[in-house]
Amino acid sequence: MNPSLFNLPSGHAALPLDVLGGLAILAIAPLLLVMTTSFVRIVVVLGLVRSAIGAQALPPNIVLIGVSLALTFVVMTPTIAQISHDSLEPYSHGKLTQAQLVTRGVVPLREFMLRQTRKKDLELFERVAHVPEAAPAQLGISVVMPAFVVGELRNAFAIGFALYLPFLAIDLAVASILMGLGMFMLSPPVISLPCKLLLFVMVDGWSLVCGGVTSSFR
Repeated sequence: MNPSLFNLPSGHAALPLDVLGGLAILAIAPLLLVMTTSFVRIVVVLGLVRSAIGAQALPPNIVLIGVSLALTFVVMTPTIAQISHDSLEPYSHGKLTQAQLVTRGVVPLREFMLRQTRKKDLELFERVAHVPEAAPAQLGISVVMPAFVVGELRNAFAIGFALYLPFLAIDLAVASILMGLGMFMLSPPVISLPCKLLLFVMVDGWSLVCGGVTSSFR
């Protein structure tokens, strides 16, 4: 069979294993997006901000996910560029096999994850996986990935806690004022929600949150 019929570069035949490998990569692509990029920290922080404001359904989940994907692309652009230079471009010119493509492509991604991961988390999953202690650069993706995700969740909750404090102060102040005025039948969120929205708009909250969470990556 002539490879040119499939617009494949010279040296790449349309083998069943190649097709199977490509389909497998496409199938796990959403999981890799969540587990190996900045997406987890960003989407959790944005979700906590929405919860802190008190508007449980606004912005909708689809909007938060879309903003998180856009910010993830911004943060991951240098890593994506390095993956393209080191693996995708040589593979498209027939200089690498699929195994070499995966091996080279994982390296920049692992370096990004290691920059965000604490040594304590790496040691934890080394023990869990019964892997001998080694330098971080020599650890497999099976150890680096869970350590990275745990660290991202920790960082996201730490940022969310700091963002919660101003809104919590507004809730407490409104509740105290209403109690002092004897307005026990009036629900505090009815008053505090507009105050929190006004404060968030006045300080340009979404820009501050998006800028802060993207700059938190090393």
